[in-house]
Amino acid sequence: MHPPHPPKPVHLHWWGATDRGKVRKNNEDSFLGLQFDAQEIQFLGKLGDATTEHADYVFAVSDGMGGAMAGEFASKIAVDKIAHLLPRAYKQTAQGLDAGVDDVLGELFEQIHRALIFLGNSYEECQGMGATLSLCWFTPAWMFWAHVGDSRIYYLSGRDGGLRQVTHDDTYVGWLFRQRQLNEREAKTHPRRNVLQKALGAGHQFIEPQVGAVAIERGDIFLLCTDGVTDGLYDATILQLLRDPDAREAAVNPAMRIVQAGLERSGRDNTTALVVEVAGCGGESAQH
Repeated sequence: MHPPHPPKPVHLHWWGATDRGKVRKNNEDSFLGLQFDAQEIQFLGKLGDATTEHADYVFAVSDGMGGAMAGEFASKIAVDKIAHLLPRAYKQTAQGLDAGVDDVLGELFEQIHRALIFLGNSYEECQGMGATLSLCWFTPAWMFWAHVGDSRIYYLSGRDGGLRQVTHDDTYVGWLFRQRQLNEREAKTHPRRNVLQKALGAGHQFIEPQVGAVAIERGDIFLLCTDGVTDGLYDATILQLLRDPDAREAAVNPAMRIVQAGLERSGRDNTTALVVEVAGCGGESAQH
């Protein structure tokens, strides 16, 4: 038997943007781009492109919560821990041992959760600190994801052009929406839409992150965003901004496009978007 052919590497393009919004005094959102292999890690800038031939890539957004500066601190801890814990898992994905990825991501989220609980119990100013976390891990053939909270990961398929929310909001309102007891407009305006049932830290005893995988193809686009984006934007608007922007929207990069639109329509919360596009081996982009 011949060993299976390794998947062809793909080219990734990414863009990140964040804004504190019109109401909040500080920005409690954080986002991260990271390139890593078995030897080293490299933090990525707000925009760039690279190939998956010799490295994996992780992108994440986190929305912190807690009094004073605790929320800002919490989201930074969440993304910083990723850089310390994920590189050791590179070897198994490089060898095609994808079966253990769910365990790696589960352990990562558990360690962040424990760190936030410890700080919340140790320092008065950190009491109740917590964070959402939505994470995408790109290997040559797959995007593995994990999530807790009400930030979101969207997947815009290059094959059929449909937009799908990959993650479920960890809120009662999110559950009502999934049960079709509320429509999208009712879910967006529900008074309890921001009440989290699950978050990292924030006094929660147990967390069970949602985890999954998407087989990636050229033309796929992934959006990671905090609830400041989705507070103002309906899914149909997100699809239009990513797939068919008008001339004014197309003049700025996709992440800034999403953030600006979110601010125009709401702006009540910190607003963060990370857009990752899968291009072909030669790096050609589907973006206009």
